[in-house]
Amino acid sequence: MDFNMKKLASDAGVFFSRAVQFTEEKLGQAEKTELDAHFESLLANADCTKNWTEKILHQTEVLLQPNPSVRVEEFLYEKLDRKVPSRVTNGELLAQYMVEAANDFGPGTPYGKTLLKVGETQKRLGGAERDFMHSASINFLNPLRNFLEGDWRTITKERRILENRRLDLDACKARLKKAKAAEAKASAEHELRVAQTEFDRQAELTRLLLEGISSTHVNHLRCLHEFVESQATYYAQGYQYMLDLQKQLGSSKGEIFPGTFVGNAESTSPPPATTSPTTVAATIPVVPTVGRAPNPATAVEGALNLNDVKPPASGTRKARVLYDYEAADSSELALLADEMITVYSLPGMDPDWLIGERGNQKGKVPVTYLELLS
Repeated sequence: MDFNMKKLASDAGVFFSRAVQFTEEKLGQAEKTELDAHFESLLANADCTKNWTEKILHQTEVLLQPNPSVRVEEFLYEKLDRKVPSRVTNGELLAQYMVEAANDFGPGTPYGKTLLKVGETQKRLGGAERDFMHSASINFLNPLRNFLEGDWRTITKERRILENRRLDLDACKARLKKAKAAEAKASAEHELRVAQTEFDRQAELTRLLLEGISSTHVNHLRCLHEFVESQATYYAQGYQYMLDLQKQLGSSKGEIFPGTFVGNAESTSPPPATTSPTTVAATIPVVPTVGRAPNPATAVEGALNLNDVKPPASGTRKARVLYDYEAADSSELALLADEMITVYSLPGMDPDWLIGERGNQKGKVPVTYLELLS
């Protein structure tokens, strides 16, 4: 009991001594031991790393889960060490609604068929989003959290101890200056040597921890690359899913809207700023045929296979390709985004398709992938 009381009194004395030293430093009445410039640079770098890591972590969480209520709920589950319940993504929920609507409207109706196709694509997009969120959380968010909750807390603790050791050291220096008697000076000098040793030891320990921030940057850099790769995979999957859906809808549009023709797919992708917004598709020149009118079902194939139907010299148009397109068979022409091709129409063709020529290559091309130029 006596030992505990003595320790309590000693701790109170140390605390009071530090408080006095701190106050006098703030008032400019006491000297303060300054850290070297390299050490101060390490401290500034550590603080900068901590601040930006917090901001990047928070904004990435917002990107992956925009709903703040859900983020709070997931945070509580994590702190309680419980498994976060599985949730459907917005895309999966939209897919569910579309499928249910298609069943009510009739899956055999044009609207119902389209809802089913779009719903299936939304489901695939939702699955890709789920995979991206899971990958980003493991490979990017968790390392950032581990740094803030592990390494940074250790650094903060050791910096606090270092500050206390510095206050003790400066308090010993102040007592040595005030000491008059030889015995008091000897005692103050002993306390100063002990305080200096403890300060140097703590400064070295803290320095090692601060220098470890550079390895933290290397680790976070690796995690950042993994985040970019997973995000690129997610967007590539979404782009491919939408291209597949666009092909499906394009192939069925002629059945749903017979006799219609749509020039540029402006609702899918607006033309670039350099293109006049008033540019619209005029009537595509139709190649005249000789003799009897061909069978609409075989007109295009005959033109492509026999090469006996050639476009008139003044009856073609130029078109810019909006997206890459992979030919489904030998009757189609593969396209590369931003290239220029010559297009024209044949009698009896599906209004969503044109004949495209590039050099000596020729084949069918989807209208929705083109921007027709005047």
